[in-house]
Amino acid sequence: MPRSTTPAKPVGSVTRGTTNTNRLRRVDRWIAARPEFTKAQRPLVVDLGFGASGVTSFELWSRLAAVRSDVRVLGLEIDQARVAVAEAQLAAVRASQTSFPPDLDVRFARGGFEVPLPAGEAATVIRAFNVLRQYDESQVADAWARMTTRLAPGGLLVEGTCDELGRVCSWVDLSPAGPERFTVSLRLAGLDSPSIVAERLPKALIHRNVPGEPVHAWLSALDGAWRKASVLAPYGVQQRWIGAIESLRTDGWPVLGTRTRWRLGEVTVPWATVAAQ
Repeated sequence: MPRSTTPAKPVGSVTRGTTNTNRLRRVDRWIAARPEFTKAQRPLVVDLGFGASGVTSFELWSRLAAVRSDVRVLGLEIDQARVAVAEAQLAAVRASQTSFPPDLDVRFARGGFEVPLPAGEAATVIRAFNVLRQYDESQVADAWARMTTRLAPGGLLVEGTCDELGRVCSWVDLSPAGPERFTVSLRLAGLDSPSIVAERLPKALIHRNVPGEPVHAWLSALDGAWRKASVLAPYGVQQRWIGAIESLRTDGWPVLGTRTRWRLGEVTVPWATVAAQ
């Protein structure tokens, strides 16, 4: 991959850097199934704000390469010290000292919301997870706009939040035209109520989860459908979740996707369903 030209000062602020193995598995498998990725020509995927360790970039490549062996991953961090750590980890990968393939197509560079890329390149997907939590809601639109300008035609920005173990996740995906969809992905085993995701909503929504706002109505309906579907619990949590999602669709909620995605603990709706008023 050609070397990019990085500005003297990347756009954005250094995050907490919390990084755990398998933390981003839910969003990774969603990206791996998206036609914007699967049908792209020689896809380039950016892991923006990979944190204190490069492991999320290695895992992202591994999951996507199972679908597209020609995928390339670029991990970006504002903190040069974190880039150095990730490059040392990459050297260990190249030396066959880890469980990752030594020839995986991953590299690291310093960068922020400006998303520095090799000359003439644009990103197929930008995954920006847990990077906007420390910002004000008023700053989100500008960050989105900066990142989406770096997308290839038909590309996606996936921006969201998850808990430390990756069991509670939500994200919005955007095209250059703006937000497209909102997805919740939960570990179903032991799930009490889907609204547990309230603490892990994207920054654009987390302060909007109050009565009168669309996202509050959506999460309340999701909770109600989950309780109603408790009669299906003897058949397993997946069947209970599928039953809840089907009842929401029957009630008129514009739920997207099929059982294939729902059985993973996912549910996706158009962004307009939850967008702030």
